[in-house]
Amino acid sequence: MTSATPEPSVADPFGTARLRETTLRAWQDSPTRLTEDTNVERDLRVGAYRDRLFVELAQNAADAAMAGGVPGRVRVSLVDSELRFANTGIPLDARGVASLASLRASGKTGETVGRFGVGFAAVRTVSDEPRVVSVTGGVAFSAERTRQAAGIDGDVPVLRLPWPVPADVPPGFDTEVRLPLRDGVDGQVLLDELAHDVADLLLALPWLGEVDVDGRVWTRTSDGNVVEIRGPRTETRWLTHRGDVVWAVPVGADGTPEPLEEDVLHAPTPTDDGLSLPARLLASVPVEPSRRRALPGPDLAKALEEAAKEYVGLVRLLPPEHRFALVPVPGFPKSTVDAKLREEVLAGLSAEPWLSTQDGKEVAGRQAKVLDVDVPGLPGLLVDLIPGLLKGAAPAQALKAVAVQVIGIEEVLDTLTGVTRDPGWWRDVYAALTIAVESHALAAERLDGLPVPLSDGRTLPGARGCLLVEGSAELLDLLSDVDIPGLRLVHPAASHPLLERLGAKQADARELLNADQLRDAVERSVEDVRSGLDGTTLAGAVLRLIADCGDDAPGWVGALALPGTDTWRRADELVLPASPLLDIFDEEVFEEDGAMDVLDEDFAGDWPQSTLEAAGVLDSFALVVDDEPHEPDHDLPDEETWWDSRPEPPSTLVAIRDLDLVADDAWPAALRLLAARPENWHALRAPRGHAAWWIAQYAVLGGLAPNEWHLPGADLAGLYDEVPDLGLSAELLEVAGVRTDLALSTVEEAGDLLGRLADPERTVSPGLTTRAYDAVVDSGFEPRAPRAVRAADGSVVDDALVLDVPWVAGALEPAEYVVAPEDPERLADLLDLPLASTEPAEVATEGEYAPWAELPALKLVADQLGIRLPEGGVLVHDPLTVRIHGAEHDVQWWSDDRLHAADTSEGLARAFAWAAGRWPDRHLIAALLDDPSPRTLLG
Repeated sequence: MTSATPEPSVADPFGTARLRETTLRAWQDSPTRLTEDTNVERDLRVGAYRDRLFVELAQNAADAAMAGGVPGRVRVSLVDSELRFANTGIPLDARGVASLASLRASGKTGETVGRFGVGFAAVRTVSDEPRVVSVTGGVAFSAERTRQAAGIDGDVPVLRLPWPVPADVPPGFDTEVRLPLRDGVDGQVLLDELAHDVADLLLALPWLGEVDVDGRVWTRTSDGNVVEIRGPRTETRWLTHRGDVVWAVPVGADGTPEPLEEDVLHAPTPTDDGLSLPARLLASVPVEPSRRRALPGPDLAKALEEAAKEYVGLVRLLPPEHRFALVPVPGFPKSTVDAKLREEVLAGLSAEPWLSTQDGKEVAGRQAKVLDVDVPGLPGLLVDLIPGLLKGAAPAQALKAVAVQVIGIEEVLDTLTGVTRDPGWWRDVYAALTIAVESHALAAERLDGLPVPLSDGRTLPGARGCLLVEGSAELLDLLSDVDIPGLRLVHPAASHPLLERLGAKQADARELLNADQLRDAVERSVEDVRSGLDGTTLAGAVLRLIADCGDDAPGWVGALALPGTDTWRRADELVLPASPLLDIFDEEVFEEDGAMDVLDEDFAGDWPQSTLEAAGVLDSFALVVDDEPHEPDHDLPDEETWWDSRPEPPSTLVAIRDLDLVADDAWPAALRLLAARPENWHALRAPRGHAAWWIAQYAVLGGLAPNEWHLPGADLAGLYDEVPDLGLSAELLEVAGVRTDLALSTVEEAGDLLGRLADPERTVSPGLTTRAYDAVVDSGFEPRAPRAVRAADGSVVDDALVLDVPWVAGALEPAEYVVAPEDPERLADLLDLPLASTEPAEVATEGEYAPWAELPALKLVADQLGIRLPEGGVLVHDPLTVRIHGAEHDVQWWSDDRLHAADTSEGLARAFAWAAGRWPDRHLIAALLDDPSPRTLLG
């Protein structure tokens, strides 16, 4: 190895020759030392400092500025592929040069961050020929000159041998680092990377005041605890707390914090230890030589504990309403440093005062309370009820991490229960809660126990069942004398729409009239009066409410106790003193303990008739209305029987009550009264309705039930008598059940009709007889079998067959069978008679088989009528004799397992019509067989 000396024309103020000689001698004396230096520099270049060039140079500039006592300026530029980093501050000195030339030593002192320590090795990531020039002189490093001086080829430690260079520092600066860029290094990319990091560097290095990157300028200014960094395009503001460490959080122009979501530990420049805290930590913690990570150990743990203690100081710099933003949010730690720091920060926030309470105090997390939902305005109302309650929109879930006690709204309601406050205070509470409910921050169901002040001075939990009074000292006076247990009227000064949402009801006349408590009082009012209580007050109050509602009242007011002639009765058991019902109902109805009484005349005179009727007092027949009836429980006469008579239960019910109270001789007047009111007339005409059904059977017209008469013109003579003249219209008589047809609505009616058919005193036509039996069959009822039946000839007989096949009629007399063309089997069951087809019979004569196709006359008739000839044929007899009931009878046709016909036009026609399925055409076929001319078919 050879010694190198400075060029004669360049001064060497820093003694670089001595430094080189010392180093070269060391390499000569210990060849392994050269290898070690080479490896160390390579490790720093490609490992620890591979992307920290600007961080390390900025630290050096900050230290120079701090040593000079004036905020420093930095300018970074690119000149002919040479990156230049100029700064102000104390210039280069011999000690600094010695630090630059030593990979294991640093010239740092006091609070300096870098100042030409091992971090200067970062320049080797971009340059093989770095230089540092200052107003006091300059030094250069060179890979090529080092190889020459060491007399070796290959990789060498460039930063061990400095050479002096002229000091040509740019005006306005004290020092400049010049880095000729190695091939493949893009200078413009380096400038852009620096521009990206400048703002963070200015925050971390308070002694830097300005950074100029290729004409783009950033400045750092501070105003108290706020640091403002302005760049070419952006401005950032940081709220900082400086003690042994610096905590900083971005803030808006109005001072509102903008918490960080993720960051790294700054020591004070960035490390690789990720942090998840809302604020940035800049602290001189122990770091590895690379300055990339904190150095684990007791010193680090203690440093983090001390740093966490100062976090509360940053939090307290914020207005109370913004401090919650700096509570770390739950999540997985970004690093072991993050885990430790979060733990200590949360512990500090739990133990140190920083939270503002409603009573103006500041408390630690474990001393504070917060509502589990944000209810603006409510905490201020609870200040003297819940000590330690926080002010502002405190995030309950986040504050759990700092030991804040989260209070559910249910606990608040428990606290409020039993509290006595002015009604206006309660209204303010309701107003605050309403905002939370309408914003869906609070479910209304959680307020079920909310206390409510009542007009009687009590405060009871829960709004359900309370009544909100509107308008009305008068209405309160009206109800104040009425003892209605459970009727809870909200104090007017506390009335608020929230209470209605929670189950309270508006207490105008209509709402009060529908209150469950009033209903209960009305329904037990008769019992109360009979036990000795005065019913006058309740009766007057309810009638007034009915009148105020336009005489519109719910059905249950009919239970209201009102004075009758003899005693107090339910309103719907009283009739008005001038009601026509007094002449229609049976006299027994109004006797003592009867079904009805008459309203006291003096009491009736105090109220409009319409109001009394709305309360249920009768002037005419009353309606029973049920839009969704489920069972026969409406207290109508014979209701279960009517219900069962229907093919299916009624979907709606509109009926008339008290029909069973009408006197037998008053029914014409009762029907006229029913027809006089449209609502009663409508109920009377309801299809399959109870009123018409009951009247038809149980009313009395001319001594009989309406359904035992028929209207003039109805073809029912012989079975029913024509209704006498009662002064009623035909329409009213028909609606009342006077017959126009044989429709049957009960099993009793069906049995009565069979009895009438069996009555030998009656003369009934064969056609009406047949229709009557069909009506019984169609009714679906199962009446008891009659003692006798009416045969086809109109006679009444004890025994007969039910004709179910037509050929048997030719062998029997009409008095031996009953005709039922619709359903003979069903009629046979009802009459308990055998079917004609089951009666034993046999053909007594021999017949000759003839296929239909071989009967020319029938073929011609079939052609005329367009009838296809059926399969098979017929046995032709001359004559055709059948033995039945022990006697022989000549008949025209017969059918057993084969078809038989007498050799006559009538016999062949009937057999052919039956076989061809054209039974109604049998008479036409017979006529055509006798005379096949068109005149027979068309005449």
